[in-house]
Amino acid sequence: MRYIDGYVLPVPKKKLKTYAHMAEMGAKMWMKHGALDYKECVGEDLKNKWGTTFSKMMNLKPGETVVFSYIVFKSRAHRDRVNAKVMKEMEKMGDMQDMPFDVKRMVYGGFKVLVDV
Repeated sequence: MRYIDGYVLPVPKKKLKTYAHMAEMGAKMWMKHGALDYKECVGEDLKNKWGTTFSKMMNLKPGETVVFSYIVFKSRAHRDRVNAKVMKEMEKMGDMQDMPFDVKRMVYGGFKVLVDV
């Protein structure tokens, strides 16, 4: 059964290019180590009239937008193996403190696929 790592984070619009560059590097790394798919999506239509909006949920500040992302794996065990390799590679890259978003406001989780059409 496929497994998904998903996350949502606030990104200052003025740092979107920097974030996109970082995300492209991440995509190459995850795919190199076996991820099946990798998507980074930036908010465009965030003013729906039903449910809780991403803007409200993320408590967006002026000048911020939402990035919704996910990585697809064969299974949870596969995710764990791939992520271990990616984290090892990231450690070699050095200090990851200067991120183009507020890491403390990032929402993340692993998900077992319920419906796969």
